[in-house]
Amino acid sequence: MAQQRGRAHAVIVGGGIGGLTAAVALHTSGWHVTVLERARSLEPVGAAISLAPNSLRALDVIGLGEEIRGLAAWQGDGGVRTPSGRWLSRAHAAAVAERFGGPLVLLHRSALIDRLAARLPEDAVRVSVPATLADPGGPDRPARVGTPDGELEADLVVAADGIHSAVRRVLFPGHPGPVYAGFTTWRVVIPVPGLHPGTVASHETWGRGRIWGTHPLKDGRVYAYAAAMTPAGGHAPDDEQAGLVRRFGTWHDPIPQVIAAARPEDVLRHDVHHIAEPLPAFHRGRVALLGDAAHAMPPTLGQGGNQAVEDAIVLAAHSGDLAAYSAARLPRTTEIARKAVGAARLTMMSGRVGTAVRDAMVAALSKAAPGLLLRSFDGIADWCPPQPPYASDEARAGTPRKPYE
Repeated sequence: MAQQRGRAHAVIVGGGIGGLTAAVALHTSGWHVTVLERARSLEPVGAAISLAPNSLRALDVIGLGEEIRGLAAWQGDGGVRTPSGRWLSRAHAAAVAERFGGPLVLLHRSALIDRLAARLPEDAVRVSVPATLADPGGPDRPARVGTPDGELEADLVVAADGIHSAVRRVLFPGHPGPVYAGFTTWRVVIPVPGLHPGTVASHETWGRGRIWGTHPLKDGRVYAYAAAMTPAGGHAPDDEQAGLVRRFGTWHDPIPQVIAAARPEDVLRHDVHHIAEPLPAFHRGRVALLGDAAHAMPPTLGQGGNQAVEDAIVLAAHSGDLAAYSAARLPRTTEIARKAVGAARLTMMSGRVGTAVRDAMVAALSKAAPGLLLRSFDGIADWCPPQPPYASDEARAGTPRKPYE
């Protein structure tokens, strides 16, 4: 395969959000980039993504943060409820923005993918190209990536090939890889008659071994997700929409209304896996691991995609020193993954007595200390990238928080 000469060449394996963010960040820094995606298009498999202030500040570095902030739909109250509808804890969108220097933005993954891809040269992304790592390279030789049309040499390979990363297995063959987290998720992004931004409060509802979330999107659709403790590999005997009716159909409004608006083909079901044993490093040779390939975590803090975006921006800042990239990202993502596992244990609790105690404690603590749930994101949502610009109001005032490299 011919490749461009004269500039350092980065090959990104995987065209998801993390891989494309890395490609844009490296391209902006002067690299020649090639993105290899095995799927036939960049159309993402998935529903919506929640971008917190930390990843929005990361997107500021590539000039995309303000555009994404403009897609924020959550304007009023939200919080945690019980299946009967009782509020356990409340939060307000303005409180999130005030505490962490920006809003929480929910958007369809395709909207972010499209905006990232538009910032790359037309020939940068190659779809329907499965890639294998032939040689991780070293100080005196480039890395080599195999494709059906031949090998590509690279000064840097970014492995953004997901939780079941083939590149990770080559770099760390002794690592046990991902394990089942004990629960399955369902997700839909659909229009729901009568539910629009401003008419439904964003909420997450905690039951016994089950949770549900409903959130409005800027385009008028609703993003809803559910999770339940269940053996891996299961499926509804009829269809997944009917399965949601059985599990959540008696819960508070608007949950039954959302389920009724979904067609069976709208419902995505995926078992949740995570990397329980941290990797020894996020790099080897000239190869850097990014996102789920490096630190897949349960979705209970909504930080999986956010950490991939952070990874990409920090990697671009340390592209000449991958050991520095590992040192910057491994401790942070390990701690956030640990917190996500702890949050999963709390939200997916299934015992009758335990869940009653959990709900009582959350309600009492939230009443005594409003904004309690927001505090659990201190040190996560207030992160700043290691390089400017910053676009949050706090940063504009000249007093950005200390970067968490």
